[in-house]
Amino acid sequence: MKTFKLTIASPDGNVFNSEAVKISLRGIEGELAVMAGHVPFITVIKPCTYRIELPDGEEKTGQTGGGILTVSKENVTYLSGRTDI
Repeated sequence: MKTFKLTIASPDGNVFNSEAVKISLRGIEGELAVMAGHVPFITVIKPCTYRIELPDGEEKTGQTGGGILTVSKENVTYLSGRTDI
């Protein structure tokens, strides 16, 4: 499976900074999932439980109080005011 570089950052530092297959969370227009090769965009994220699928098949979940998700061709960055994993 194709992967992308995922960074989840909070005011306390990086919560996650590694390769991922998929991240699923709740944007202002509903649930969304981002995988490698996704069209670039920026959106506001609502408080939710997010899920990260790792290259080895493991899944990590965390809680977030909301933030901004930026998707580029090779990187996904989630800037969160409050999050855990």
